[in-house]
Amino acid sequence: MKNWQDTIQLRLYQQTDLPFLAQLYASTRADELAQVPFSDEQKAAFLQQQFTAQLQHYTTYYNTDSFHIVELNGIAIGRLFVDHWERELRVVDISLLPDYQNKKIGSYLFQQLFAQSQQLQKAVSIHVEQHNSARAWYERLGFQYDSTTNEVYLLMKRQPDPV
Repeated sequence: MKNWQDTIQLRLYQQTDLPFLAQLYASTRADELAQVPFSDEQKAAFLQQQFTAQLQHYTTYYNTDSFHIVELNGIAIGRLFVDHWERELRVVDISLLPDYQNKKIGSYLFQQLFAQSQQLQKAVSIHVEQHNSARAWYERLGFQYDSTTNEVYLLMKRQPDPV
């Protein structure tokens, strides 16, 4: 794995990041929206509405103290939103722009979380849609199925090594 330590930084998200976050969100829905007969204007309106609803949900129901923008050499390339719970570190969202996917950046970010998890002796957890291809990646990282939510999402957890 490439050593991303010197080039990847995390910084707390700010209101000025909202245009970037909206662009990032749109990139996560591009394949899905390519299949619907919406005009470009309809797609843009739909994406803005969905992004706003998602961010409002995240900021209402999660502690945003660890909602970070992922930067590569000072350029925003993704987000890593984590909430710290009593017994686990919940990954609320991890997303990278398409040009930065499949370069082991996500794995590097998870390795940082796993080190924190080990130190705190807390599990790392994440929800994933059952048929999302990221599920196989999470399994390769050591996540295991924990439970199902709404018949759509799987809760996956990775436990720290015992001390």
